[in-house]
Amino acid sequence: MILRRLATSIRKQDWFTVVIETLIVVLGVFLGIQLGNWNEDQASHERAAVFSERLTVDLRYEAWAYEYLLEYNKDVRRSARAALDSLTGAAPLPDDQLLINVYRATQYKYNDRGRATYDELISTGDIGLIEDETLRTTAISLFTTDLLDVIAQEGRTAPVRTIFRRRVPAGVQAEVLRQCGDRFVTSGDYDAIVGSLAYPCSLDLPQDEIARAAGLLRADPDLIEALQIRFADVETAITDLETVNAPMVAKLRSIAGRGT
Repeated sequence: MILRRLATSIRKQDWFTVVIETLIVVLGVFLGIQLGNWNEDQASHERAAVFSERLTVDLRYEAWAYEYLLEYNKDVRRSARAALDSLTGAAPLPDDQLLINVYRATQYKYNDRGRATYDELISTGDIGLIEDETLRTTAISLFTTDLLDVIAQEGRTAPVRTIFRRRVPAGVQAEVLRQCGDRFVTSGDYDAIVGSLAYPCSLDLPQDEIARAAGLLRADPDLIEALQIRFADVETAITDLETVNAPMVAKLRSIAGRGT
């Protein structure tokens, strides 16, 4: 309608009306663009808020999982050292405790990752929506490092793991697992991760069966070397988790509300 009036005014050379109606058209277009931009900004802010909240939840889980992995590896290191000291004569262990500690030295932990939000942000190119620099940089650092995968792979392929499973009879292995395996830990429970593997336990087996299984381990010429490799790998993993990644750990703890 206004364009028809504008055309009529031009034909009549009613320049005042032409100017006014042109300004109205321009103003209308300008306001329409501004409204569109405002709506777009609002939608972007809303998406950013949703993604930030989701990423915060994921990183709080990751902070707990990271602490769990660290404490678990300390338990594994403790058992590897105890088994080594027993086999080398530095601190002998009874047969059942040797079996338990060698078994625990074979264990490794790999938690499910909470990276769904991060992966979505990267795949859509929306990582820039996360305005909180600590949140954004912590997620990038955590989800691009291969450290957790390397630690798990070293655990899966540890020579001591193969030796234990080859040498110890299946029935004894089952009993060690039942009595001395990982304690269940509820996600987010920080108290339960401490000592989830290193806790007092005993085997409900005849002594001669325990002695025979322990003797098979002691007779393996590669066990001490395998335990030394496992101890060194876990020691390196703990150093990487605790010291090398200290800045990222501090950020994770801050996001989880656990200070530095």
